[in-house]
Amino acid sequence: MKAAEGILTQLGGMTSHAAVVARGMGTTCVSGCSDIKVDVENEIMTYDNGKQSLKRGDIITLDGTAGEVILGDVKFAEPGGDTDFQTVLSWADKYRTLKVKTNADSPQDAATARHLGAEGVGLCRTEHMFFDPERINIMRKMVLADTTEKRQEQLDQLFFFQKDDMRGMFKAMDGLPVTIRLLDPPLHEFLPQDDNACELIGDLQEVKRRCEELQEVNPMLGFRGCRLSIIYPEITVMQVKAIMTAACEASKDGVTPVVEIMIPVVSTSKEVEFILPLIKETANEVLVHYGLRIPYKVGTMIELPRACARADDIAKAGADFFSFGSNDLTQSVYGFSRDDASKFIPGYMNKGILESDPFITIDTSGVGVFMKMALQNALPVNPDLDVGVCGEHGGDPKSVHFFHDIGVNYVSCSPFRLPIARIAAGQAAIRSNFKNEH
Repeated sequence: MKAAEGILTQLGGMTSHAAVVARGMGTTCVSGCSDIKVDVENEIMTYDNGKQSLKRGDIITLDGTAGEVILGDVKFAEPGGDTDFQTVLSWADKYRTLKVKTNADSPQDAATARHLGAEGVGLCRTEHMFFDPERINIMRKMVLADTTEKRQEQLDQLFFFQKDDMRGMFKAMDGLPVTIRLLDPPLHEFLPQDDNACELIGDLQEVKRRCEELQEVNPMLGFRGCRLSIIYPEITVMQVKAIMTAACEASKDGVTPVVEIMIPVVSTSKEVEFILPLIKETANEVLVHYGLRIPYKVGTMIELPRACARADDIAKAGADFFSFGSNDLTQSVYGFSRDDASKFIPGYMNKGILESDPFITIDTSGVGVFMKMALQNALPVNPDLDVGVCGEHGGDPKSVHFFHDIGVNYVSCSPFRLPIARIAAGQAAIRSNFKNEH
């Protein structure tokens, strides 16, 4: 994906992982083009019910906004500076009460986002830092390790990569909060997919055997998020050590790191009660080692219905902030797979069953009810709780208006959606003031 000038996928949709990552990179993407069929082995793509085909080296043009795939090379113009647009943004910033942060997974993403007006990083997905070619095999060996000692050996190597990346994030966001999500995806996402990749990390048959052991029937509801921290606490220790070491090194360089560590996929306060002391103990050990006092917060993602229903318990367990993972919350409330639902959601919309794609615009009468429930349960316990939204809905104007209305403190979205989110937040504030006055 990093090497691609544009991305076209046969499967998925606007909020599938391919689209989300592409949006964060600022790479044009059309995801879920079901009319094409890709023959990977022969490097041929067919369309028009197999009547037409394209081969490796043929040129296509992608319009990510319209979702169109155009045959051949199309002339385009670079966007220029627009003083009128900057004026509108300044008006929006004057009136909005919602802070607008960014989802960024690299120092480069963070720097781009800051240029576009981000007020911090609302979501740094640490797993994306491990897919780099020089890191992925170390990560795979860690995942496949069958003893704590073998796992720790690989974690010791991953520590330096994670620390350097986080140091760059703090530098790019000097003085602004950086919310770092602990490892979230199911471990199968890191596993090798072919024999050549397996042979790079060990004995072929042994690696394939371990890969089969780790496969899950429904991995997005399986061994992921905070469940990894509980079963493999050494992974969390490594990540927290890397985050806080990066903060200390950045501080010695004259940077002001604002550290927020986020626990994903929480469903019960017992998980927070188990993980929170582990995070604090590790963080404090690093701070003592460096002789520094750097404040940090620890919060949770709220992305499961049970977490919304028991948000008061999670707040009592010591969470400093909540961040709604609206993508996964929509997935779990509806029972829709965010990577597969694009196959039938257009049909639902055509038949009037759905007014809009709930992965694009927040479902206020369903998913939104759970969000309100979480706020109503948690805020009486901790009135100072900072609450944000870090799902892709944070860049959708209609969704931003809803988040403003229910009292969310900030939204976070991909860097290139920041200007729209800022304008939507300004509009929401003006509309709300008008309603109150009349």
